[in-house]
Amino acid sequence: MAGNFTGKSVLVAGGTGALGRAVSLAFLDELARVAVTYQQQEEFVSLKNAAAAHASSLEGHKVNVIDEAAVRQLTDSIIKKSGRLDVLVNAVGAYAGGTPLWELDSKVFDQMLALNLRSGYVLLRAVVPVMLKQGNGSIVNVASRAAFDHAAGAAAYAASKAAAVAMIDSLAADIRGTGVRVNSVLPSIIDTDANRRAMPNSDYTQWPKPEDIARVILFLCSDDAKLINGAAVPVYGNT
Repeated sequence: MAGNFTGKSVLVAGGTGALGRAVSLAFLDELARVAVTYQQQEEFVSLKNAAAAHASSLEGHKVNVIDEAAVRQLTDSIIKKSGRLDVLVNAVGAYAGGTPLWELDSKVFDQMLALNLRSGYVLLRAVVPVMLKQGNGSIVNVASRAAFDHAAGAAAYAASKAAAVAMIDSLAADIRGTGVRVNSVLPSIIDTDANRRAMPNSDYTQWPKPEDIARVILFLCSDDAKLINGAAVPVYGNT
């Protein structure tokens, strides 16, 4: 894939989290110019340090991605600086589980919808018109295996991820033939420090690693995947 993204303008929403960080670093390794959104300043500093020689191609924006005005302002600033936006990866999300639906606090339900569904909606509303005007662009939304595998105790999470996949699928039909492509990836439990701590007795060697999922995302964003639009790609590892 070397050279596919040289000089490309990439936005990774949630680009400092476990998966988002891996995606951001993978694009930087491919010589892209990468903008990330983040919430924790220390996470962005860590990413900047990890970027090493590519740090000058990385910029960070502390943005609430469910705020339409803030996201539109972010998109405008990227266009002003780079002249275009070639790739959007939405890695924003959250998990809540272990509680049956009838005991679930409505605030948790609303949070799942906001972070797992509305974030994508707001980003797409800002980015898709830009890419349509350009006549090209690639978008990947990170959903989850839970969009199709609906486990007990995770109704709000599963519903929000399933809705996100449906939204992307419908959008893919809207933009067919425009030169813009949109796809979903569906990771299972990702091998992160947080998940290892939460499930210490699990066999995490079977979980997909962030770096491996990032390679799938880069493929979907590359010209090698120019015929793929509206896919929901499972990335389950050996689980």
